[in-house]
Order: sequence, then C-alpha cells, then structure tokens
Amino acid sequence: EEFEEYAEKAKTLPENTTNDDKLILYGLFKQATVGPVNTSRPGMFNMKEKYKWDAWKAVEGKSKEEAMNDYITKVKQLQEAAAASS
Repeated sequence: EEFEEYAEKAKTLPENTTNDDKLILYGLFKQATVGPVNTSRPGMFNMKEKYKWDAWKAVEGKSKEEAMNDYITKVKQLQEAAAASS
C-alpha cells in the first residue's frame, strides 16, 4: 500500500529534516495507524515524548485516510525539498 511505501521512504529522509517536520510526520503516522490519542500526556520531565504526544494530539480530528494522505503528501514535500537542496 502507498502509505507503507512512504513510511519506508520517511526513514531515508536527510539528517537535516527539521524536528518540526519529524513531529508532523510522527503525529500523522500515529493518527493513521492507531487513531486518536489513547494515552495521557507525558510529564514535563520527558520533553521529547511530550512533543510527540502534542504532535499526535494536533491531528486528532483527522480520519485514518486523511492522516495517511497528509503523511504521504508531507513525505513527498520533504523528499522534493531534499532533492532541490542537494
């Protein structure tokens, strides 16, 4: 399936992919594969997990299909940006 193909491609994005972009992908991936947030927000001592949770929470209203499509679109954008800058 296309979503799985792009999940693999996301693993090959360049090192300089911003944390914001990585968080967007993380949130969309979780929404597409798990659905709405099903855990409580991590505490203030775990900033990385809290940012990831917030990114997932930010896309909570999307259907799995919407999240998959947005994820694919975002990976394509990041690949194009990486290609343009190399």
